[in-house]
Amino acid sequence: MGDKSYVRCDEQGAMRVGRTDVMLDCVHAAWQQGHSPEAIRSQYPALSLEEVYGTITWCLPHPGEVDQYRRRQEAVWDRWRNRAQADGPGVVGRLRDQRKAGTIRALIGGRR
Repeated sequence: MGDKSYVRCDEQGAMRVGRTDVMLDCVHAAWQQGHSPEAIRSQYPALSLEEVYGTITWCLPHPGEVDQYRRRQEAVWDRWRNRAQADGPGVVGRLRDQRKAGTIRALIGGRR
């Protein structure tokens, strides 16, 4: 593989593919689900086919590191999900509640 790095950690500790913002999780999960490198490449146009193959090749000898990273990412997403649920309904939910209560009119198809 030479000096080319197909996997890097960004400032927040997320593992990214090459110099793109595509997360390792995305490529690894798609590959684990049986998608071909060509199909993965078509899902993530920012990646070259070489980067997809390089990422898969990097994952093969690092299963423990990949599993540990994926567990850590799941924990991060769980914290964000719990925080969002604790904050109550988002903007869309609040607008729907206000619409049901009659405090705002529907903008699309509604009267002005």
